Amino acid sequence: MPSVVGLLEHHELASRRRVDGLREEADRIQAELAAAEEEWQEWVIARRRIETVLALDGAADAGPQAAVGARDMDTQPTSRDAAKPKTQVPVWRPGFAPSVLSVDYQRILQALADRVRLGQGPLTCQEMAAVFGMDIVPARVEALRSKAKRLVARGWLAEPTPGQFTLAPGVVGPGDGS
Repeated sequence: MPSVVGLLEHHELASRRRVDGLREEADRIQAELAAAEEEWQEWVIARRRIETVLALDGAADAGPQAAVGARDMDTQPTSRDAAKPKTQVPVWRPGFAPSVLSVDYQRILQALADRVRLGQGPLTCQEMAAVFGMDIVPARVEALRSKAKRLVARGWLAEPTPGQFTLAPGVVGPGDGS
């Protein structure tokens, strides 16, 4: 007759394997989503560039002053480039300010920038939830983890050890002199 502890350990191991399998599948889906979003962003950029080139050609027909104005459209950020809720996270490049991100992502960067200023180490998603005053329940923690992983994939954050997040080299938090 098997022991009760042995049966519990067997069920615990089976549950753990299922959780690990689901996490691997979720990571695979997240990676696939990141690749699809990156491809989508490349198409958006291509379309904007073509619109700019076509605007330059149309402006050249209108005269030199119009051509200069159209050329400036490509170099100055416009309101359509500003982050809106539910928009994708742009790939980080030197000179990008956290203001290009939505408020939720800016909060994550701010929390990590505060940790850097205080000389403290990386944050886990549970710790972030506590910092934000959220209930530390799986749904909230996983939502933060998804956002943090997306920021890692786009170069805004680093994950030196699994589940612990910090600012990526060169990235500054909101209000850090960018």
